[in-house]
Amino acid sequence: MSLGLSVLAYGFGTLIPLQLSAAPLWLLYAVVTGTVAGGCWVIAHECGHRAFHPNPRVEAVVGFVLHSLLLVPYFSWQRSHAVHHANCNHLEAGETHVPPRSDSSLGRFVAGVKQHLGQSLYGVVSLFTHLIMGWPLYLMFGVAGGEDYGSPSSHFTTAAPFRNGRRRLFPESFRRLMVISNLGMLATVAALVLASIHFSPARVLLVYGLPYLVINAWLVSYTWLQHTDTNIPHFSTSDWNWAKGALQTVDRPYGPLLNLLHHGIGSTHVCHHVNPTIPHYNAWHATSLLKQSFPELVRYDPTPIHQALWRIATRCSVVHQREGSDGYFYQSQPSR
Repeated sequence: MSLGLSVLAYGFGTLIPLQLSAAPLWLLYAVVTGTVAGGCWVIAHECGHRAFHPNPRVEAVVGFVLHSLLLVPYFSWQRSHAVHHANCNHLEAGETHVPPRSDSSLGRFVAGVKQHLGQSLYGVVSLFTHLIMGWPLYLMFGVAGGEDYGSPSSHFTTAAPFRNGRRRLFPESFRRLMVISNLGMLATVAALVLASIHFSPARVLLVYGLPYLVINAWLVSYTWLQHTDTNIPHFSTSDWNWAKGALQTVDRPYGPLLNLLHHGIGSTHVCHHVNPTIPHYNAWHATSLLKQSFPELVRYDPTPIHQALWRIATRCSVVHQREGSDGYFYQSQPSR
């Protein structure tokens, strides 16, 4: 379904005229195609977790091809994502959407920017940097990665200066798989260059580039909303354990259409962190069982997605340790 709908949507993009008057049609094409193709991203994500097929070679090929087509270094991402699952909401060893502490140099800088811009403008800037720039910046420079892995870190190389952390996100033994991941992306880039020569750069930028931005925006929206909110704690080494971290994720109401197209990735995420090898089509039943057995442990926020996204963008900047708690929290009330 995901692949078929994506091919159909991208094919439609080859028919839209390259004219300014067609701008509304291009915008509609970008939103629809990027949303549909996001399902292929989720399938590749399933492959990375060994939740797609009993044969690991089939999973590796499907995941590698799909992620390479979406300019994601598959095996490098698989490694960093496994680190994320092993250290969820860990301030030092965690990976992706790790917040800066208020007493760190980065935390003071972010807090200063927010104070200078004001809450609303900061929210707009935060949405842009996360949804448009966030995914490429994370892959290239490790932005929002864990404290232990240093800054910058990269999914494309282990050479200096991308190995200055207390621990290595990608050990030297991983270099071969990293090279294979890079070659997959280079093959896609080469295909895009050839298509630009054969058709036109404008056609390729619009047909491929516009949905690419939307796919990335969906990806970051899901992960940001899954692991960030004013009531979700993050823990330092002395207070963290795997179960505590894994349960600090939240399920949200994306509605039947998005849950169909994106295979429920945003509405079954707590269960996914408890056992990421459960395929998406069984995650609904597993989530129901988890809620029945541990209703107080499964987070669910019914806030509409656009409201939750704005709340997180405006209020979630740096974390500080809450008095009487072992967790670090974002500011719970709007700043004045």
